[in-house]
Amino acid sequence: MVFGYGYWTVVRWGNDGPRRSRQAMTHQSRRAGYFVSRRDRSAAGTRVARLGHVRVRTIELRILAAGLSGLWLTAFGLILGGYRPGGPLDILVGVAAAGPVLVAFAALRWPPVAHGDRAFAAIAWLGLMAMFLLVPSLGGLVGQLTGFGPQTLLPSLEAAYPWMLALLATGLFAGLGIARRRLGETALRRRRLALGAVFGLAMLLVTGSLFSTVAIVNELALGNRHSITSRFGPTDPDLTPPLCTGVILYGSTAVVDLRMDSSLDDRFSGQVTIHGVRHGTDVRWSGFAATRLKLGQYGITRIADRTWELTPGRQWIEAAPGRGIGVDLDRTMLLVALTPANRAVAEDRGTSFIEGARARHCRIAANGTMIRDALPEVELLVGRTDLARWRGELDFWIFADGQVGQVDGRISGPALDLAEDALVAGLRFRITAVDRGLPITVLPPAN
Repeated sequence: MVFGYGYWTVVRWGNDGPRRSRQAMTHQSRRAGYFVSRRDRSAAGTRVARLGHVRVRTIELRILAAGLSGLWLTAFGLILGGYRPGGPLDILVGVAAAGPVLVAFAALRWPPVAHGDRAFAAIAWLGLMAMFLLVPSLGGLVGQLTGFGPQTLLPSLEAAYPWMLALLATGLFAGLGIARRRLGETALRRRRLALGAVFGLAMLLVTGSLFSTVAIVNELALGNRHSITSRFGPTDPDLTPPLCTGVILYGSTAVVDLRMDSSLDDRFSGQVTIHGVRHGTDVRWSGFAATRLKLGQYGITRIADRTWELTPGRQWIEAAPGRGIGVDLDRTMLLVALTPANRAVAEDRGTSFIEGARARHCRIAANGTMIRDALPEVELLVGRTDLARWRGELDFWIFADGQVGQVDGRISGPALDLAEDALVAGLRFRITAVDRGLPITVLPPAN
C-alpha cells in the first residue's frame, strides 16, 4: 500500500492491479502517522516560524536587559565603594542601591516578550529610554564621588528625577516580563499590560523609597554634625545660603586653586595645576602645565599697577600692565561668568555640605566664549583655538556668607584646530577659593 501527499492518494494492490481512489483518510492511518495533510503542514510551519520569531525577540530583549543590569550594577558599585561623606549609614546607603539591580535582573530572567510588532517596539524603546537616562547620570555620579566636593546623592528634585525616570522605566520593563510569566503568553494583552504596570510601580515605590529614605536619613545625620571651622565658609547649619539668582560676592581675600584638564575623543591630552593667593585686586599665582601646547612652569603676579610674569626657562620678569588683566581666577569668574543676567535662569540643585560648610549648588549653561573671557588660563590647554562653538555648563557653590567658594566647569566642541586625528575636544576645570576674608598679603616675586 502506498500513500501520497497533497491531494492524497491511496494505492491498493489487488488481483487486478493498483486501484486509485480519492477518499477521506481513515482514523487508523492518521493515528499511524502515515499521512500529513496540507492544512496540517501549513499550521505546523506557522507554529515553527512563530516560535523562531519569539525566540529571536527573547534574545534581543535579554541583551537589552543585560545592558540595563550592567548600568544599574555600575551605579551600585560606585555608591557602595565610593559614597563616604562620613555619615552613620554610608554602607547601608550602598546596600540599598542594590534594589534597582534586582529589578533589572528580573527583566533579564523573564524578558517582556510581545508578539505584535508595535508592542515589541514600545517595550524595546522603554528599555532603551532607561539606558539613555542612566548613562549621563552615571557620568555625573562619578564626578560627584571622585571629586573633593559634596557627595550629596539627592540634593534636589532636579538632580533626582533622571534616576527616578530610569527606575520607573526599568520597573515597567521588568514588570511586563513578570506579568507574562504569571499569566502566560495566551492571556489578554490588556490584562498583562495592567498587571505589568502594577508590578512596575510597586518595584519603583519599594526600591526608590528604601534608597531615598536611607540616603536622606544619612544626610540629615551628617548635617547635624557641627564642624567648628571650615576653610570653605561658615559652618552654622542654621544659616541659609543665598538663592542662585540672589546677590553673590567674592571674598576680599582668598587662597585660590585651579585644576584643569583637556581631552581629545575622551583621551586625556593635558593638565594644568595652579595655586595662588588674592587680596582684593592684587593676586599672585604659579603652577605647572603639561599639555600638547605648553610644558613648564607659569605664573602671574599683579600688585596695584605692576605685573610680573613667569614662563618656562625664565625667572620672574616685569610685564606690561595690561598682561595682568583678568588673571585673578575666582574674582574674574564671578564678574564675567556669574553675572546676574547669566544666573537669571540658574538651576537650583539643592544645598549640601563641603568640608562642613553649607552651600547652595547652582548650575548655568556656558559656552566657550564665556569661559575664555572668565578664565584666560585655558590658553595653556587650547591655545588660541576658537571656542565659539563649544558648549557646556558651570556649577558653582554659594556659601552661607554669600560668597562663591567653588566653581566647576565642563565644555566641549570640535577638535579640528587642536588635532587632525580627533573629532571632539573637552575641557574641565575646578576653581576653589578658601580661607576667604582671612589676612593675606600679596608679595612681589623675588628672583
